[in-house]
Amino acid sequence: MSAWVTKEVMRWGCFCSRRSLWQQSNLMGKKSPKYTSFPSQQLAHIWGTKHHQTCSESNRVSSVRFYSKGTIHSEVLEEKEPLSSSLAKSSMPDENQSEETAPNKTQWTSSLMDRLQSCGSPSDVLELTSERALTFKQISSCLCHIWFSTKKMSTDNQRYELQLMFEHPGFDVLLQQAMASVGQMNNGDVAYSLLSMVNIGVPQDSRVIQTFLRNCQENLNDMDERSLSILASCLRNLGPSNNADALKDGLRMVVEARLPEIKNVKALQNMMRMLGKDAPMGLKRKFEEKALSMSNRFSLLDSHHIITALATMKFHSKPLLDICSKIIRENINGIPFNQLFETMQSCRQLQYRDSELLTDLSEHAASMIDIWTKKQVVLFLSVCERLAFCPAAVYSTLNYDLQHRRQQFLDCLIPALVSYLPKMSSFELLKVVYHLCLLGYFPSALLEPLLQSSTLEKFKSTDPKYLVNQERMFQTVNLCLHLEQPVLPRPLTVPPTVLGAPVLESRAVIPELSQCLQSMMQDQANTTLQERVLLLGFYFIDGVITKPLPSETDGGGAESRPRIAVLLPAPSSFCFGTSHPRGTLALKMRHLKTLGYDPVWVTERELQSTPEEKKTDFLRARIFPEHRSQAEVEKLNTRHELCNHHEHTCCGLLFIALYRMRTRNK
Repeated sequence: MSAWVTKEVMRWGCFCSRRSLWQQSNLMGKKSPKYTSFPSQQLAHIWGTKHHQTCSESNRVSSVRFYSKGTIHSEVLEEKEPLSSSLAKSSMPDENQSEETAPNKTQWTSSLMDRLQSCGSPSDVLELTSERALTFKQISSCLCHIWFSTKKMSTDNQRYELQLMFEHPGFDVLLQQAMASVGQMNNGDVAYSLLSMVNIGVPQDSRVIQTFLRNCQENLNDMDERSLSILASCLRNLGPSNNADALKDGLRMVVEARLPEIKNVKALQNMMRMLGKDAPMGLKRKFEEKALSMSNRFSLLDSHHIITALATMKFHSKPLLDICSKIIRENINGIPFNQLFETMQSCRQLQYRDSELLTDLSEHAASMIDIWTKKQVVLFLSVCERLAFCPAAVYSTLNYDLQHRRQQFLDCLIPALVSYLPKMSSFELLKVVYHLCLLGYFPSALLEPLLQSSTLEKFKSTDPKYLVNQERMFQTVNLCLHLEQPVLPRPLTVPPTVLGAPVLESRAVIPELSQCLQSMMQDQANTTLQERVLLLGFYFIDGVITKPLPSETDGGGAESRPRIAVLLPAPSSFCFGTSHPRGTLALKMRHLKTLGYDPVWVTERELQSTPEEKKTDFLRARIFPEHRSQAEVEKLNTRHELCNHHEHTCCGLLFIALYRMRTRNK
């Protein structure tokens, strides 16, 4: 019985948090029988009793210190062999073995390393380690290969293999050997072993991880650039704890001191990622200077890593981003999809948009349409939408012009969406209906389920951070039903309970625009100007110009007179780098026409790029038809055609929603 207890104590002392790992990560579908038969409370009692008895019997003790954030802890341990290392030591090779066995040892070492390469799963590695005692280097190599063997597995296969690994008795033995030999490993092996254990899911609060963290603290100043880089990669995946936080603080100071000596781009970006958004701005600037000094050696992969590292740090460095963007454009045919997607995601997080880069990425995506999977195409379109970029080349390749086949497209799309109604969340249904309203399409098969009381009741529990967006979409749907009055089997309205309070735009008219409008009105007889108009409590108009009728008498009504709505939309209202209005602006233009306004928009860039003395003439030609040149007429005709261009984005978003529902419910 005592032998059994000793074995279980060693297993749980080294790996005490295993049960919580599987409960949190949900990697195991059910607990192993051995967990049930050996509860943690019973284990704590046995371990505490045994530890107390052992210590009380020993007269020779020493104080072993380990460092953590802000304090130094001391533990009184036996100088003789610890209980948790007895089995590990019995499995370790004898360093004092005779020289006659050296050839056999060398042969075994060479054979082990060769056989590791043929191991395709963690269990294969563990079976191999049970054949013979391992050296310090072999322990590190085995841990690394366990991690490498799982990296290319599918999620389900990886989950299954990790479950088998944690249940394998050899895994505990390997961890005990690692913990016992950490003091003899070189810094590189310690860093790699720690990274491997963290990545395969060994709990952070287990003894083996904490032992390795303390060893790294003690030897931090002796680590070379490569070891520091590996350690930085590991610390990115660790949560807050005394030892981890202390090691991060120490690593930050070491990195800052050694920054001028760093020569490897991979090491630099690993350290940037580890320090992240909490790094002081002064240190971020130092990283920027160091990266710029190394930029002439950037490869395609280096450029990708630097952009993602900047996003992790939340540090917008335009000089670095421009350099990396140029390198990516020059090597765009060699970029894998995952790197392309991550790069675009990072650009979105940094609010960095380079029109040439996005255009080249769009053209590259168009050339890869037949090679990419549907999921990859959907992901690319979704990140383009978040960047407010219209990938025209992709839409052209997909033959995505709805001008003559709009109804055919919608008639095919709606039944597919309806088929997923039972599995669609209420918020997903709202988004689908919202984008269909932007297209001017109102299918009762989707509107009625959205506006029924049982569905509306679910919106009362919406998280406050999503509430504004939810109310805005309901307000848009309600306005579309009110203004466009679609033919439906029965009248439908959006109840006030989900509309919320109207969100009034509080921005003032830009002074330049206001001055130009007032100056322009001086030579317009019987014409009035009204600034800052809020229409229907929803649409903000910078200026409304009311012109007289050609045969108007003094008693003419103002409602029948021509009205021009002058708009100065925000840059985000257009697809980046173009004059293509996005969905909300195109809808606003459509509704203004329905209400009897002639909408005219001016971009802020146009206004600022026009010389001061020509701004009034520029606005006059834009607003009044009689003052327009032929070139201006053609330009405005093109703009009216572009108001329908938002259909690409709306249909793309509907495709994305449909694909995600189909993928999720397979």
